[in-house]
Amino acid sequence: MNPSNTPRFRLGTRRSPLAMAQAEEARARLAAAHGIDAAHIEIVPVTASGDRIQDRALADIGGKALWTKELDAWLTAGEIDFAVHSAKDVETIRPPEIAIGAVLPREDVRDVLVGAATIAALPRNAVVGTSAPRRAAQLLHARPDCQVITFRGNVATRLAKLAAGEADATFLALAGLNRLGETGTGHPLDAEDWLPAPGQAAILIECRADDTRTQGFLAAIDDAPSREAVLAERALLAALGGNCHSPIAVLTQRVGDTLAMRAALYSPDGAERVEGEARFAADDREAPAKLASDLLTRAVPAIAVHFTGPAA
Repeated sequence: MNPSNTPRFRLGTRRSPLAMAQAEEARARLAAAHGIDAAHIEIVPVTASGDRIQDRALADIGGKALWTKELDAWLTAGEIDFAVHSAKDVETIRPPEIAIGAVLPREDVRDVLVGAATIAALPRNAVVGTSAPRRAAQLLHARPDCQVITFRGNVATRLAKLAAGEADATFLALAGLNRLGETGTGHPLDAEDWLPAPGQAAILIECRADDTRTQGFLAAIDDAPSREAVLAERALLAALGGNCHSPIAVLTQRVGDTLAMRAALYSPDGAERVEGEARFAADDREAPAKLASDLLTRAVPAIAVHFTGPAA
């Protein structure tokens, strides 16, 4: 390919170390797929509101939009061509002018416990730092004696808080540690017992819905199995009508040409739990909605109050 004729693209990302690592991965995959120099893809970082505000839980200050609103504005204004996100940080309902251009091959979906080998091995009345309602509810369901305190910040910040003695343990995503080269940190939890967050470990790339040039460029690195699993989990979320206060965990595994999905909803204090599962064709978006309906039908009020059901 003649370098002078090679199209150039602007990739938007948050400035956090993990976000930058994900942007570099996306750029490297695109360069390899198209046989171009990575320099033809400019990384354009932005400091997201969620990165600036670290002293409060995400759910209390605006939810997932704090990770996306700056990049959304740049994208719709044409200042960048596409944006790279952690799939779990992207709101379920997105502006109609924004489309998913690609989902990269999903990393390991497991959570890592730092500070103890297992949940059972945590000391009695352990103080555990996390800002994720899912992790807090799952922990309190298994260990109601534990105390949860808010831990925000990137991987290094949370590990520093733990080292300073602010908590006995904390949780991190194994995928993030792997992408940062922090292998060997903590103890991975079995995903069958400790269900992950919807979209966990997947990198989602968004572009403008009317930008066929960029859509074609991104299609070269779209991983169909990862896209199918992530879209199924997002369909489940949409039908549940949850928000950042709504503790939900889901594990989606591919079985031949089908997806096997297990999902659990919790009350925030972990006292109540309802679980369900479904197996369906990989492109079936109705099945996750049916699973959501089943979960909400069986949920006790302490759980159901945190979910609104499908949007009208």
